[in-house]
Amino acid sequence: MRGCEWCAYEETEWLLYQSQHWSVYLADIQDYVGRSILVLNRHCSSLSELNVTEWMELKKIIDRLEWICKELFGAELCNWSCLLNNFYKEAVPNPHLHIHVRPRYKNAVVINNHTYIDTEFTHHYALKKENIVFDDDRKVLYALMKKHFVL
Repeated sequence: MRGCEWCAYEETEWLLYQSQHWSVYLADIQDYVGRSILVLNRHCSSLSELNVTEWMELKKIIDRLEWICKELFGAELCNWSCLLNNFYKEAVPNPHLHIHVRPRYKNAVVINNHTYIDTEFTHHYALKKENIVFDDDRKVLYALMKKHFVL
């Protein structure tokens, strides 16, 4: 759809998985280790507009992504959000359904001898938090997640 950020999105460098209905990306800002974004491959403005096939595929992706975050990195839980608020800041809103996942960690995560601590564990995630994951560690995260993202 014209004027839609996600419909025009062509970045594949951080693409973890793509199916018929969904694309999963490792988020550019790693304010939470393993933060990812699931984007519906068609223009859609609400969860209520998903069809049964899209819901079923989403369930499989959620299951796999949570498994990856918990088994590979030790996440205690994953917070999922589909807020769409920023689209409505525009004069003519044009929302495109996408879902953020923020893995949450009770214990520290160590990547390449760098230790990451979820300082807000058991609290809501922080808005506008700084990127905490070093670029080399993000590459390791991506490689591990992509390798295990098999449905």
